[in-house]
Amino acid sequence: MNRDKIKKMGFATKSIHGGVTSKDSTRSLATPIYQTATFSFESAEQGGRIFSAEEEGYLYSRVGNPTVSQLEEKLAILEGAEASLALGSGMGAITAALWTVLKTGDHIISSRTIYGCTYELFELGMAKFGIDVTFVDMRDPSNVKEAMRPGTRLVFIETPANPNLILNDIEAISAIAHENENCLVMADNTFPSPYLQQPLALGADIVVHSATKYLNGHGDVIAGIVAGRQELMDEIRVTGLKYMTGASLSPFDAFLIIRGLKTLEIRMERHCDNGEAVADFLDSHPAVEKVYFPGLKDFPQIDLAKKQMKRPGAIISFEVKGGFESGKKVINGVELCTIAVSLGDAETLIQHPASMTHLPYNEEAREKAGISEGLIRLSVGLENAEDIIADLKRALEMIL
Repeated sequence: MNRDKIKKMGFATKSIHGGVTSKDSTRSLATPIYQTATFSFESAEQGGRIFSAEEEGYLYSRVGNPTVSQLEEKLAILEGAEASLALGSGMGAITAALWTVLKTGDHIISSRTIYGCTYELFELGMAKFGIDVTFVDMRDPSNVKEAMRPGTRLVFIETPANPNLILNDIEAISAIAHENENCLVMADNTFPSPYLQQPLALGADIVVHSATKYLNGHGDVIAGIVAGRQELMDEIRVTGLKYMTGASLSPFDAFLIIRGLKTLEIRMERHCDNGEAVADFLDSHPAVEKVYFPGLKDFPQIDLAKKQMKRPGAIISFEVKGGFESGKKVINGVELCTIAVSLGDAETLIQHPASMTHLPYNEEAREKAGISEGLIRLSVGLENAEDIIADLKRALEMIL
């Protein structure tokens, strides 16, 4: 089935059939795992043509592999992109894209509240290469406009933001950024997945994912995705992947993500159902001081959530009365929920951002980003919602 026909079909159909261009000689229904480092050529002349891109073909799995290619085609279809590139981690995806489009003297504008390792890269890593980064509160898009410079080459958006679910208006921010014709907009779409949010359709140029999370969905792979225009993805493959980072994805990990993607729509619907039920419970519990979740009626950006997201997702952050000491009792008191970082797994995961995922932020930066010492982040899994709620209820009763 050709790509144009599949693109017109429903999301679940695209997740299952996208990227399947032909059957191999065995007519295997499942994607074959091409577990090979290198590929042979029919002749020296053919090898030369493939290396010089005069002929299509595979040469070395760091640059391209048939199993990985199927994943890349599938994600391009799901994100509405011309092409995508699969890499060895989410941070590998971000750095491969950055090292391709940036040079010394360039300027980045970033959301103030982002994943801790991305913040560390921007705050500490980019300065080593003469690239300046400005962090702004993008809830007001005019702050982006005010921060723009002639040398601004990239605007980085994370929405919903990790860990406190701040939303940023992708469409409005992209319009502002593109007033500078040399500026690209990169959106981290890990929290919602392409099922809930489509940044490219809203004006972004590049989408990045930690495919470790919802795309794979089973907590057994480290991977990243970049998606966007074909020309740009080709450039990132050669520059950012081939010789700047070498952050290649293994064929077996690509196979696992392809398998996970077949159930992405079903999983996301269950995640969202559970997330809404758990958020409502937390919002009504006397031990909980504040809940951050785009699906609650009193969420400050509820209109934006409805505008750019299909559903509010399944990441919830909350603060309990008594601050961090009470929060530790809740985290240590759960039994069904698992104390672990990451998200998007079948299991419900609970963690403390200030001392775990967002430790790279110093106290002042955390305060500016709205990450309180007592904030707890919950990735609601696929268990029965009533069991998740019962576990949290029992833990919360310890601090009443």
